[in-house]
Amino acid sequence: MRNDFRPKIKKIISLAEKLPYFTFDDLSPIEKNRHYLKILFSRYEKNNQLIRLKKGLYVTKKYVDNLQKSGDFSSYLELLANILSQPSYLSLDYVLYSHEVLTELPVNFTSITRNKTATFSNKLGNFVYHKIKSGLFSGFEMKRDGGFNVLRATKAKALFDFLYLRKNLLINKEAVSELRLNLKTLNKSDLKELKKYLRFENSKKMNEVFKYLFK
Repeated sequence: MRNDFRPKIKKIISLAEKLPYFTFDDLSPIEKNRHYLKILFSRYEKNNQLIRLKKGLYVTKKYVDNLQKSGDFSSYLELLANILSQPSYLSLDYVLYSHEVLTELPVNFTSITRNKTATFSNKLGNFVYHKIKSGLFSGFEMKRDGGFNVLRATKAKALFDFLYLRKNLLINKEAVSELRLNLKTLNKSDLKELKKYLRFENSKKMNEVFKYLFK
């Protein structure tokens, strides 16, 4: 790019480096020409100075490097899980592993969304989203960690989501046993909450799965 563009480029990058994620619109106070920004972003992405999170959403490599140095990188990744498909909340394997209900380390950030089922893969990880009907889009809470507000399912809701999405495969007690769930981590409060979701969903199939799980 020509030398006379350098001051503007410096302003654009300076702003971008302060943002946890950004779009063209976030940079419009400095540059409204999207074609120009596309060219600039392409150049910086090729030079490994910019990370494309998904179509139209980016973060600078410098911002990520600073998070890794400060120890807040894992919290940032959880934030991204909330952002890449909105509305959504972390659940399923990812949350169950954090509570030791599942012992196998998940390879993806797993979430529940109101949008269509989708997967976003980028240099920071794989983010998997499963659609659930609106009435069951609940049972999550916001927690602040590393300066980021993240929506995560409760332990009970993560387990309900996990079973709900697999309910047609859980045809008998043996199939449920093969999930290798560590149910000892569930306390009375967790069980009470889990039963609440079962009553709300109110299907014969989910009640059968619950019986296979606890009897």
